[in-house]
Amino acid sequence: MAEPLRNETHHEFESFHRFFESWLLEQNQYLQELVSASRTIQGEVDERIIWSLVERVVNHYEHYYRAKSRWAKNHVMSMFTPSWRSSLEDAFLWIGGWRPSITYHLLYSKSGLQLEARVAELIRGLSTGDLGDLSPNQLYQVNELQKNTIREERDITEKHAKLQETVADTSTVELSHVVTELLREEERASAVEDGQVEANLTSKENRLVEVMQKADDLRLKTLKQVVEVLTPAQSVHFFIAAAELHLRVHEWGKRLDARNNTTNSPNMANDNGHSQ
Repeated sequence: MAEPLRNETHHEFESFHRFFESWLLEQNQYLQELVSASRTIQGEVDERIIWSLVERVVNHYEHYYRAKSRWAKNHVMSMFTPSWRSSLEDAFLWIGGWRPSITYHLLYSKSGLQLEARVAELIRGLSTGDLGDLSPNQLYQVNELQKNTIREERDITEKHAKLQETVADTSTVELSHVVTELLREEERASAVEDGQVEANLTSKENRLVEVMQKADDLRLKTLKQVVEVLTPAQSVHFFIAAAELHLRVHEWGKRLDARNNTTNSPNMANDNGHSQ
């Protein structure tokens, strides 16, 4: 009876993998729209058109998190070790995704770069309209948001840490001992595994779903709050930076994985240790 379950899980895995790749393609398409919009903002462009594009980009992120939440309810473990992400991305993940506080680091980094590039115009009192032109009030609001996000981030990290500790709680340790003793006596442990083990792990999985949902909710909330502080034009530049960073890191990671897999492949050398 276990084989169909594994097949079903595999198909669900592949399904979300395909969704993610499709979502990336859409993100790249939005990037092109954003870049095009950024070049016309200086002209006579209706602000409602820019806001419409920004709202569609926000909805695109929201669509991703809704889909992820739906899949996580049945296969939460896959979201912590996603096959559709590279090892490079895995190294920087926090509870199945980017840290919400990275949103502010991205904003400050892009703001600094654009400020440096347009400093002459700003000195002359000209408005650049991009992230290098953040007002003192905007900087204050972003700083307050950042402090709140970091506080919420720490709370979720603590919840995750406490959940991780339950892998060695009394019930799990006792259960591992019982199963080991049954195996040692060469008796079938399936009855225990099918019952107590499943109940024990299901409880932990359910809590993992809750923690990941909180993390994803904070990621999306942080994104929306930052956009509320920015002007439509600044939001365009922010989402350009976000898409560029996400797409390029994903691309670099996949390239590194392919290179490492090729280097470590046993077929790269023959029995004498010489390259083929």
